[in-house]
Amino acid sequence: MTVNMEMFKQFAEMLPRLGDNAQPPQMTDAERVSTAKETFIRKLNGRMAIDLESCIHCGHCASACHYFVGTDDPKYVPIRKLDLLKRVYRRELSPLRWLHRLYTHDITVKELQECQELVYDSCTECGRCSMVCPMGINIAGMVNVMRQGMANAGMIPAELMAMEQEQGGHESLFGVGPEQMKGAIMKLQESGLDIPLDKEKADILITTSVIDILLFTDGLIATARIMNHLGLDWTLRSDGYEAANFGLLSGYERVQKAASERIIAAANACGAKTVIIPECGHAYPSMRWEAANEHGGPLPFEVLAISEFLGREVKSGRLKLNALGRSRKVTFHDPCKLARHSGTIEEPRWVLDALGVDFREVESSKELNWCCGGGAGVFLINSAADLRQKAFQIKINQVEKTGADSVVTACGSCRLNFLNGAMRSGWDKGIESLVELVAEALPEQQPTTH
Repeated sequence: MTVNMEMFKQFAEMLPRLGDNAQPPQMTDAERVSTAKETFIRKLNGRMAIDLESCIHCGHCASACHYFVGTDDPKYVPIRKLDLLKRVYRRELSPLRWLHRLYTHDITVKELQECQELVYDSCTECGRCSMVCPMGINIAGMVNVMRQGMANAGMIPAELMAMEQEQGGHESLFGVGPEQMKGAIMKLQESGLDIPLDKEKADILITTSVIDILLFTDGLIATARIMNHLGLDWTLRSDGYEAANFGLLSGYERVQKAASERIIAAANACGAKTVIIPECGHAYPSMRWEAANEHGGPLPFEVLAISEFLGREVKSGRLKLNALGRSRKVTFHDPCKLARHSGTIEEPRWVLDALGVDFREVESSKELNWCCGGGAGVFLINSAADLRQKAFQIKINQVEKTGADSVVTACGSCRLNFLNGAMRSGWDKGIESLVELVAEALPEQQPTTH
């Protein structure tokens, strides 16, 4: 299965105009500063306070950041991206705030504007900096707090604002809402593919994303074929199918909660015991880790990434695959939000082992894998294009050393960034989807039981 590169090029050509649809909120400079500060203060907790005072200036976070390593520019040192948050903490919350106010000036709207590049263009919240920090400072988590403050102050990149406003206001992304989704599924059904849509009851709710509907349709087809092959009781629901969450990416909590609540409601409506997230890095933590917090209680179902689900099925022996052959030399790119943030590390490797390919591990893999440079919505930010490409060069160098012919991943955003980076640099490696490889290797005979 291959990506339709003509469609991908059309998609890429549309991105420079994406921000034209954004409608920035009308606020005075004073209101923006006040709103950002109120959010920072509300989100700061005791653990963050300790983190903000714990940096020993060792520089390890810089050596772990793909944007710093790609540019050698000190402004991209990860811990420095928290300077405004730290100043607000010291002036407003710290035990010595009476003293800090004497020599620490308040934040300004100009500084917030300058900070936009640091917390959006040059941070994918990949968490590699936090992983290597000897003090265990959760830099990525606090960058997300910075994004939340910036979002409430209406100071997010236009591209993410446009997407967040479309998802929050119209329940669609790139013009694809429930009706367009149903139309796309009906076309696949007409081609002979069995996709159960809007079943009243089902054990498993499969989610998808606008990227799979528009570009990576083979991924959606592959998922349906695998579920049918395993004989599972599953459904797609038009009232809760979109796993992408631009509220989380932009930092706008209202949209983040609304997006996850739609999936929760759909899963509850059909009595699903399991919700499976498609190949989409940020969608997994948005449902697996963040949704319960936003919902206000435990979710009555298990959340699995599709790569995690496939790994479990292979390991249990329920899913047996034909060997694709050792002539296929592949490496694997660990999506940061799945591996480093969520521990889904061995499951895709169990699948690759079952596929019988010549698998070649990159240096600094698994939880220490380098980010592709396009996560957390950075792929869509036009002003980040050159910076993103410099970070992507690290991935090119890594993959070249393995001698692999193609890169397999389990994240649509990573796949987009790899395709775009390869197109810009003339890189000739294949970019493949794990779920599509599994569908390619399905034996004709179905398992007798599940």
